[in-house]
Amino acid sequence: MFILFSFLFSILFVILDLSFLKVFQLENYKPISYIKKVAKCQFAFGTKTPLKATKRIKRLFFCDFLVKFLCFSLIFAFFRIWLCILFSFILFLISDYFVLLSFLLMMPIERLIKKNYIKKAQKKLSTVGCKIIAITGSFGKTSTKNILYQILSEQFRVCVSPNSFNTPMGVCKTILENLKESDEFLILEFGARKKGDIEELAKLFKPDFAIITPIGACHLETFKSIQTIENTKFELCENTKNFVVFNDGAKKLYERFNGEKYLAGGSGFCFVKDVSYNKDGSEFNLVIGEKSLDFKSVLLSNFDNIAVAVCMANLLGESFDNIRRGVCRLKSTPHRMELIKGFANVIDDSYNSNFDGFLSALQVLSHFSGKKIVVSPGIVELGNMQYEINFKIAKEVKKYADVFVIMNKTNRAALSHGAEGMEMYFASTREEQTKLLKSILNAGDVVLFENDLPDNFA
Repeated sequence: MFILFSFLFSILFVILDLSFLKVFQLENYKPISYIKKVAKCQFAFGTKTPLKATKRIKRLFFCDFLVKFLCFSLIFAFFRIWLCILFSFILFLISDYFVLLSFLLMMPIERLIKKNYIKKAQKKLSTVGCKIIAITGSFGKTSTKNILYQILSEQFRVCVSPNSFNTPMGVCKTILENLKESDEFLILEFGARKKGDIEELAKLFKPDFAIITPIGACHLETFKSIQTIENTKFELCENTKNFVVFNDGAKKLYERFNGEKYLAGGSGFCFVKDVSYNKDGSEFNLVIGEKSLDFKSVLLSNFDNIAVAVCMANLLGESFDNIRRGVCRLKSTPHRMELIKGFANVIDDSYNSNFDGFLSALQVLSHFSGKKIVVSPGIVELGNMQYEINFKIAKEVKKYADVFVIMNKTNRAALSHGAEGMEMYFASTREEQTKLLKSILNAGDVVLFENDLPDNFA
């Protein structure tokens, strides 16, 4: 009988742990980050970012069940009923830490799985023999990657990592599931949260070419300083076989690098000028070397990213005709300065979360007519600079927008203080946000959605 009770109680408690497992997943399985969230009771009960049923989370779920089953078996086998109730209540109170215990127990197995997965990916890479282009930086990685893929695909067979698969396991998954034997180029995004992360990725997958996107204040909570961010991103330059293309926003690293290098954006080897906006997107002139090309695009921003991608494509031997065709066919990356036309125009930039990107979005917003509304929770993971940076952001919102809808509570104090004096509203959920926007929107207005926090932020 105690086995049945142990099984049922274990199932119940593990189901209750789903919120804790979701927090752990959103914190990228970092124990210290998870403990901080648990200590603040910031549990992920929302529905914006559902728990992803990855193989790793399934293994963690099963281990959590086994640990709880063992505990309940001992309790129900050796203690009286009132003690069983007491111990069950105690286990309920500390259930969130059982997720961490299960993680620690699974670490040796996870390391073996990771090692085997990497070996399989490296073996496949050696048989395909494609050239690898690695992209890193503080922001703009995914947009640059997608733009380069669309342009290069006009002339070459190209594989690209989906979404933001920028960890060793994400890269392996791309290679094993997406890379074809006929592919000539593999475009990978390299992400980092601490020093050494980029070096690990570069040594594992040995890129032939590299792109460095703008460097700025991102993940300061783990990096601690801009200097550490710069040093970490520079690890890619030091571990690339051939040349590196730098976005103008990474000019400091460009000047520091002694190998073959090219600067794009700003006024580098390749850059965009004379940008104008209209209801369908934008028009601009692109200069590459001594060549000058005119374009129309649905894109509202990312012009430096386009310049970087064009520069790389040109250096890899793509013809100007194919580059022109590729740029004209560029599509917006979902949730990254994506223009959605309707009763009110929407600029969906909800996947961006950096200061420079926010400012760029506000400048684009200024070119639209009608009432201008900004919806944002601000920026997170900025360490002790979080209040200061969000206060500055709100000051800029006040310059460019008519209405500011502040989402969540995380940065509410800094944002409301910085935007003091303008029309402001507050919302904690998407439901509140939708209801609020319906009450203030008129035909022809424009709404900028800037950043969107996952469920592990209040």
